[in-house]
Amino acid sequence: MHLYLIRHGQSFVNLPDWSGVNADEPLTELGQRQAAALAAWLPQSLAQVNHIYASTMARARQTAGPLAQAYGIPITYDDRVREIGNNRVDHTPWSPEAWPNRYVDFWASARPFAPVLLDATDAESLMHFRTRVGVFLEELAGRHRGETILVVCHGGVIEAAFGHIFNIGPWQRCEVWTSNTGISHFQYVEHPGRETWRLHSHNRNDHLAGVEQP
Repeated sequence: MHLYLIRHGQSFVNLPDWSGVNADEPLTELGQRQAAALAAWLPQSLAQVNHIYASTMARARQTAGPLAQAYGIPITYDDRVREIGNNRVDHTPWSPEAWPNRYVDFWASARPFAPVLLDATDAESLMHFRTRVGVFLEELAGRHRGETILVVCHGGVIEAAFGHIFNIGPWQRCEVWTSNTGISHFQYVEHPGRETWRLHSHNRNDHLAGVEQP
């Protein structure tokens, strides 16, 4: 399986003057241009895609839409690739009416077993988050042998994927940074007695040449 993890385009939550409140915000005008550039470029270098998965959050949906149109295949939405803090400890998403929106005042990796949201008794921690991403990845590997898969998600999801695939412990020492619409390419390789995952590239963004950057 060839797996391409793609971060969404620029959203209002990515702007420097954002309040820091957790919200399901759409793409900015720049984010829409980034998504369009991605959809125009990727089929030229990756002609065959079997399935497209996407987070159910607005910024990922809007980034995945042009890709689905370019490839002519539907999107499978999955709550497990929502950004950290947007699901409960059982991996289900918050309902809009009960959605806590205030993050704690520490970075999740500093206290990986602590809830990442305030005012919520069942808020997930970094390790809950990494588990739900890991379960999603292992299911993909079992379901899509020999296929090419796109997953449009979030920067935190891509970082959690690195943690799972590289078997990093709870206290990670290096941040895995992905720019908006950056692409990471992994391959699931079934060779007995050796590594099962292979990293080909991270944060590829050739498609953004000529697109105004933040």
